[in-house]
Amino acid sequence: MIARCPAQYSENHGMSLKIGVVMDPIQSIYYQKDTTLALLWAAQDRGATLFYIEPDGLFLKGEVAMGRGQPLTVFRDPARWCELGDEADLSLADLDIVLMRKDPPFDMEYIYATYLLERAERQGTLIVNRCQSLRDCNEKLFATEFPQCCPPLLVSRHPSQLKAFHREHRDVIFKPLNGMGGSAIFRAREDDPNLSVILETLTLRGQQTIMAQQYLPEISEGDKRILMINGEAVPYCLARVPLAGESRGNLAAGGSGRVQPLTERDQWIASQVGPTLKARGLYFVGLDVIGSYLTEINVTSPTCLREIEAETGLDIAGQLLDALPLGESAR
Repeated sequence: MIARCPAQYSENHGMSLKIGVVMDPIQSIYYQKDTTLALLWAAQDRGATLFYIEPDGLFLKGEVAMGRGQPLTVFRDPARWCELGDEADLSLADLDIVLMRKDPPFDMEYIYATYLLERAERQGTLIVNRCQSLRDCNEKLFATEFPQCCPPLLVSRHPSQLKAFHREHRDVIFKPLNGMGGSAIFRAREDDPNLSVILETLTLRGQQTIMAQQYLPEISEGDKRILMINGEAVPYCLARVPLAGESRGNLAAGGSGRVQPLTERDQWIASQVGPTLKARGLYFVGLDVIGSYLTEINVTSPTCLREIEAETGLDIAGQLLDALPLGESAR
């Protein structure tokens, strides 16, 4: 994939697009690695006017989806990466694009936010990613729509079923369906004395559905993050290698990142998933692959873009902006 230059973007999409971003406080981001900041840099480089909206700034006034927003300027400066203008109410329908980059938890407030953004979507604003797909595509369960790509797994809240799966596979990962960053992930080996308490904790004594996956020893080589842009894979991924003695490769759990080209199997998995992503308006997605298996599909606020760009020189953020379907024919 070769990024178009800003001039080509302007020719194809027109100058001075209005782009809003819904995100957690921008002042608190990790400058060195934040993916959203890279997307904003790329948009500003292409002549876009930026607006910053925090999730609690979204509201509905009559039938009009609104945002309490601020004009935003971004800089490539670790001491000063943003400047915000005066806060004011704006109609989301007046924006060409809204980047929905709110981090999980995926709770009812997140869902309400997608309802509000969907009002603007109906009036022609492009929401990245599509609101209905954000709601429909749970990041753990969505992967199970591609069983040919997945390891043996079970989704249940019944301890007896989960214990039977553990007896069959002997070494199993148990995880909640709404976690992120490796939180609340447990590995239970054969004859693990803590199996019952793990299941009681995660299922809330049978009241909450969780996922069990066969443990994949290839995790020692990294949990690969493959970025997908409008259904197409970026040719390099970030392998997140766990600390010694850890079974989680997530960077938030202490893993280290290693950029590497996609394998043939990685490319095959991407080809299996890509058409569905494109059809559902999931323009920017992160696939998680361990060894030969797809384990998760991250649709809310995928990360690792900065690390891959830094090692390869790719303009992944620019590729995403260039791939977005703008114009009345796409709305």
